[in-house]
Amino acid sequence: MRDRPELAVRESAALGEGPTWDPAAGRLIWVDILSARVHTFDPATGRRTVMATEQHVGAAKPRAGGGLVVNLRDGIGLYDTDGAFRWLVHDPEPGRRGNDAAVAPDGALWAGTMRYDGTETGGSLARVAADGTTTRVLPLVACSNGTGWSPDGRLMYYIDTPTRRIDVFDVDADGAHVTGRRPFAVVEEGAGYPDGLTVDAEGAVWVALWDGAALCRYTPDGRLERTVELPVRRPTACAFGGPALRDLYITSARTGLDAPHPLSGSLLVLPDAGTGLPGTPFAG
Repeated sequence: MRDRPELAVRESAALGEGPTWDPAAGRLIWVDILSARVHTFDPATGRRTVMATEQHVGAAKPRAGGGLVVNLRDGIGLYDTDGAFRWLVHDPEPGRRGNDAAVAPDGALWAGTMRYDGTETGGSLARVAADGTTTRVLPLVACSNGTGWSPDGRLMYYIDTPTRRIDVFDVDADGAHVTGRRPFAVVEEGAGYPDGLTVDAEGAVWVALWDGAALCRYTPDGRLERTVELPVRRPTACAFGGPALRDLYITSARTGLDAPHPLSGSLLVLPDAGTGLPGTPFAG
C-alpha cells in the first residue's frame, strides 16, 4: 500500500463527487454537482469526456444495460447509451437536491438528498428499485453522503455528514431492508467531516474527510487503522478503480474556499492502495 496520492485528472470542479468504476467501459465516472457535469476518465488511454446535465447532479452510476442513472435535483433520471434522457422518479421539492448515491448488491439505487440551506432534517435516504419504486428509508437527514456494503452484503455503512459518524446497519436477507442502526466510527472534532466512503475487499471502510485534507481507513471492527494526508482540503469521496481495482480514486471540491490549493477540484489517485470490491450496475 502507498501513502502518496498522485494527480489523475487536473480539473477545477466546484464540487467533485461520487467516483465510480465502470468495468464494462473501463473508465471512472464522477460528477461536479454544482456545475451540473458528469465526467469520465479512462486511465489506460487518458481519454476524458464531460456531459452536461440540466440540473445539479449528485451522483451518476452505470446501468446494467448501458447508460447512466443520475441523482438529480428533482429526482432520479436515466440516460440511455444514445444520450436520450427520461425520468425514472420525478419528485421535485423546492430547495432540495440529490446528493451522493450508491448501488446495492441487489442492483437497487440508494439515493440521498439534502437541502441547499443545510436544514438538519431536510434530506433523506431512499431505496429506488429498477422499476422506480421508491422507499424512503431515512426521512430526517441533514446531508446524506457515503453509502456502502460489506463484502458479504450483510452490513450497510452510511454517513450523514454533520453527525461526524459513520453508522452501520444490518441488511435483511432480501437486501431491501436495513435495521439496527448504530455508530461504527466517529470522526473527532477538528479532524474534518466524514463525506463519501468505499469498502475494500478486506471489509475495511475508507472515508474522505471534508475540511480534513485526508482519507481514513477503518478496520471492520471500526478501528482507525490508517490516515492518508491529501494536498486538497476538501476531499469528497473515494472509489477503487482500474482493471484490478487496486487504485483508489479521490474526488475533491473548491467550493467555499477563499484560497483553494491548485489541485482542489481535481481527481486524485492513490496507486496500489489495496483491492476494491466489484461494483454492481443499477438494474434499471
